Amino acid sequence: MSETVAKRAVRTKPASRKVTARKPGSREASAPEASAPKKAPGRTSPSSPPPSLAERQAEKRDAILNAALDEFSASGFASARLDDVARRAGVAKGTIYLYFRDKESLFQELVRSMVSPIVGRIEAAGAADLPARFVAETIAALFANEIFGTRREALLRLIITEGPRFPRIAEFYFHEVIERVVPAMRGLMSRAVARGELKHDALARFPQLLVAPALMAVVWSGLFGRFAPLDIRELLRAHIDLLFGERSAT
Repeated sequence: MSETVAKRAVRTKPASRKVTARKPGSREASAPEASAPKKAPGRTSPSSPPPSLAERQAEKRDAILNAALDEFSASGFASARLDDVARRAGVAKGTIYLYFRDKESLFQELVRSMVSPIVGRIEAAGAADLPARFVAETIAALFANEIFGTRREALLRLIITEGPRFPRIAEFYFHEVIERVVPAMRGLMSRAVARGELKHDALARFPQLLVAPALMAVVWSGLFGRFAPLDIRELLRAHIDLLFGERSAT
């Protein structure tokens, strides 16, 4: 078949698209199939279901907590106003009172939501029958990965700076964090002394020594970090070597 005949055959070939019959007087309504919207793969409905009331409330609560941390960090606890927290969160001021009694309870919830999960992991590590050095290295990694350089560091800095002026904040943090962490570390270090992992009982008597460089790093970062940033991992590694001795090369 010549090229001309082949083209004529293509032009005269009947269209395969199905034509829908029209009612008398109706307009031409059928559209080309290519213009029909395609469904996204794996979706059974044109849109996902709207979030539930509980999900919307949780999102709003989280937005308020995040805005509160920003406002406390920028203005300090005393000068921070709930009006400004509401503005940052994009909610009405009255909405805050649906979730939190006052500014102090809002601050306390920041501690619970951001710090308590970390404290729980430290408690569990301290209670486990593991070598003290391994636990110390685990806590150091936890601090480097999930506290230092994160929003949790900003909260910890707030405790350090605002605690002396607002004793109730310091007292809450003491009961929520310190009273849980220090006994766990004291028990761990006492067992390490009994097993001969430590040459003396200084860490058992003063477990605060274990986290002292971490607190120093938070203070240093806030004051001098822009001039001389710390390598937090190397700092904590050197501290652990001082406490437990350097690891052997093998």
